[in-house]
Amino acid sequence: MRLEQLDSLSTLPAAEWNALVPDRNPFLSHEFLSALERHGCVGDQTGWLPWHVVCRDPQGRLLGAAPLYLKFNSYGEFVFDWGWAEAYRRQKLPYYPKLVGAIPYTPATSPRLLLAPDQPDPRQTAAAIIEYVLEISRQHRLSSIHWLFPTTAELEPLRTRGFLLRTGCQFHWRNRGYRDFQDFLSALTAKRRKNIQRERRLVREAGLELRTLSGREISEAQWVAVHHFYRDTFQRLGGVPSLTLPFFQEIGATLGDRIVLALAFAQQREVAAAISFRSATHLYGRHWGCHGDYDSLHFEACYYQGLEYCIQNDLQCFEPGAQGEHKVARGFLPSFTHSAHWIAHPGFRQAIADFLERETPAVDDYAHQLLRHSPYRDEVTLHAPAVAGPP
Repeated sequence: MRLEQLDSLSTLPAAEWNALVPDRNPFLSHEFLSALERHGCVGDQTGWLPWHVVCRDPQGRLLGAAPLYLKFNSYGEFVFDWGWAEAYRRQKLPYYPKLVGAIPYTPATSPRLLLAPDQPDPRQTAAAIIEYVLEISRQHRLSSIHWLFPTTAELEPLRTRGFLLRTGCQFHWRNRGYRDFQDFLSALTAKRRKNIQRERRLVREAGLELRTLSGREISEAQWVAVHHFYRDTFQRLGGVPSLTLPFFQEIGATLGDRIVLALAFAQQREVAAAISFRSATHLYGRHWGCHGDYDSLHFEACYYQGLEYCIQNDLQCFEPGAQGEHKVARGFLPSFTHSAHWIAHPGFRQAIADFLERETPAVDDYAHQLLRHSPYRDEVTLHAPAVAGPP
């Protein structure tokens, strides 16, 4: 096998990379990742330097790849290690740069080891990529490697190579074969059903119109308005709006129906937008912005429009983004997410392992406590979290 580190996806044909991407996942696509690079959303100025790894057989065929970034901060990751970085600083040790296997600014679970489906032994390719990433991290004396939001199937090969496993919690909706939105509501308790109906009624009574558009249906003027909403939200909350207008305009054209925009109008003028992405099976809510104060519009644009879209298009899961306990009352239940962490410093590795042994049962308890507030009439269950600690 021949392994190579790339500092840009532009050197790799889109068709070659995309042949590794399962489920038409938008965030793993060459179109999404290369547009981030091309329009300055990653790079020196953001602290996300592309360090992608590819694996080829002796004949040059692409067997696997991993989107990776050299990080000089912890912004835009959604698996929070600011406390770890501060502990390093107090000991006068460098925590940055570190290596991150993630999709920038995107807390969505998907494969982090992209493997060609028709190869003799994909596990061997995955192992080779992990070992190569460990090797180059040691060569560059990086403090750590962090694989964020991998699939559960990827946890064991990481754990057996010295990665510590961490569990997080988000709130996801699962499609139980609902015929329409009313069928979904019928699965909820009377209290929660009435609350959702009330919130949707308030939006209608405010004279607001919601339209759902795909990327190719969004006009240039609408992209300008949507990007303004996006920037305004980040600036009001003290964040950094890293995604540029040209980035959105490009992926609107290249990803097409994998972008789903809920656009709200008042008297034919755009007043709010919720940007989502879709794969063949999932909808992913990402960004929201609004001009004005409209009761319950956030819930309508970010959740109910997406739920209707999933039901109409037979999507199996809706991941509306990180955090937000208020989502539980609206049909999104606690769901475990995962990450894997390799720590070079032996002392800090042990300290972080000890922390994770305490954090994991606390996350498990948090999720089960929230599950007791499920809005559904029938019983629902959680998947077991991964076990933290050394292999």
